[in-house]
Amino acid sequence: MLERTQISALALTALLSAPIALAQDASDPFAEIPNESPSATSPAKPPTPPASGADEVDPFGDGGEGTGDSANDSGATSGTTGDTGDDFGSELEDEYGFDPAGEFASAEEPEDRDPWEGFNRAMFRFNDTADRWFLKPVAISYRQVTPIFVQSGVTNFFSNLHEVNNVLNDVLQWKWGQAGNDTGRFLINSTIGIAGLFDVAQHMGLEPSDGEDFGQTLAVWGVPSGPYLVIPMMGPSTVRDVPGEVVEWYTNPLTYVDENSVEYTLKMVDVIQTRASLLQAEALVQQGDRYVLMRDAYLQRREFLINDGEQEDDFGGDLDEYDF
Repeated sequence: MLERTQISALALTALLSAPIALAQDASDPFAEIPNESPSATSPAKPPTPPASGADEVDPFGDGGEGTGDSANDSGATSGTTGDTGDDFGSELEDEYGFDPAGEFASAEEPEDRDPWEGFNRAMFRFNDTADRWFLKPVAISYRQVTPIFVQSGVTNFFSNLHEVNNVLNDVLQWKWGQAGNDTGRFLINSTIGIAGLFDVAQHMGLEPSDGEDFGQTLAVWGVPSGPYLVIPMMGPSTVRDVPGEVVEWYTNPLTYVDENSVEYTLKMVDVIQTRASLLQAEALVQQGDRYVLMRDAYLQRREFLINDGEQEDDFGGDLDEYDF
């Protein structure tokens, strides 16, 4: 009885181990395949001189002919890192529905919109180094130690303060409907929302806007954008948007806090919270020329905000009067 039990245990172990061994052998594209004698159904073929990649085993099991083109051969010899650019773009397109490199591309010549590229790249490297060694680690630590509801409250608080700047620029751009909406949001969230910690106005039908600033106001007034400019410690901008940064300093209610230490502390918390909110989106700019991608993304975003999300589309313009 004992001998029968031992034999059964060994047989059971062999049966359980066989599929695992077969699976590992089948999934290894680099495993050596032993020479097999030709079967009766497949006659032996004379040896042919190996072409490029002809003697390699197809790990995907397609078994088709003509797959060894130059692009695939180069990718196979260089490993998976040879296709990181295309794979990254396709992954972003599958996940987000667009390729950022193509979406933010502009028909305008780089020398026309970025004539100071040498200076801007130097400032970009400076800002990127400061962010990598100081601001980003602080933002990561902030995200790790701060509860989600606290982060949401901090974001709502500073967004509510920014409504003052929104209302001012709404009036300067003669957007009276938007000015009324933003004024209502500020009054409701500042009172019922406990100093803006809770976005009560959104649940009352007053939706938040994309935001207005003096740079957008100058654009509405017809001021040209001017060259692209990277400002130290502040990031991407344009010549037209630089005065907007100065105006926003004075329209920020925190500027008028009597205690300087409180003012600077709150403004630093605002910067850290903003940086922490961008950690997830940072994956979009990890491949390719990050400077070019950031520049094109910023300029496209500014055009979107200035036009209030309206884009010119001549295709099908004559069919707009019909409802389908």
